[in-house]
Amino acid sequence: MEEVLSLKKMLAMSWVYLGALVVGAWVLHSWSLAWAVLAGGVLSVVSFWVTYRDVAGFIEGLSGQVDGTTGKNSFTAKKKGLFFKFWLRIALIGVVLLLLIKMTEINIFGLILGLTTVVFTITVSGLGMVWRYYFSRR
Repeated sequence: MEEVLSLKKMLAMSWVYLGALVVGAWVLHSWSLAWAVLAGGVLSVVSFWVTYRDVAGFIEGLSGQVDGTTGKNSFTAKKKGLFFKFWLRIALIGVVLLLLIKMTEINIFGLILGLTTVVFTITVSGLGMVWRYYFSRR
C-alpha cells in the first residue's frame, strides 16, 4: 500500500495539479487570477513539503528510541520542536497571506484556489485508494 500512496508521489501530484490550475486560470480568465493561484499554490505545496521533511526527520529520530539509545527527555524535546516548527510555519503562512492581501491587489478567489492544491491532491489520492480497495477484485 505504501508504494501506491507515498508522500513524495503526492508532492509531485500537487505540483502537477498546481501547474494545471495556473494554466487553466490564465487561459480561461486572466493572468491576475493565474498569479494568485500560483502564489497560493506555492505557499501550500512548500508548506506541505516542509511538513513532510519535519515529520520524516522526527520519525527517523524515533528509530533511536526503539534501540533505547535516547531517553524520554530527548523524545519530549523532539516532539516540542516539531510542534514549535508547526506553529511557526502556520504563523509565517499567516504573515505571508496578510502581506499578499494588504500589499498587493491579489485575487482572493485565486489565492484560495491555490491554497487548496494540497487538499485536493490528498482528497484525490484518498479516493483513489478507496477505489482500488473496493474494485481490486479481492
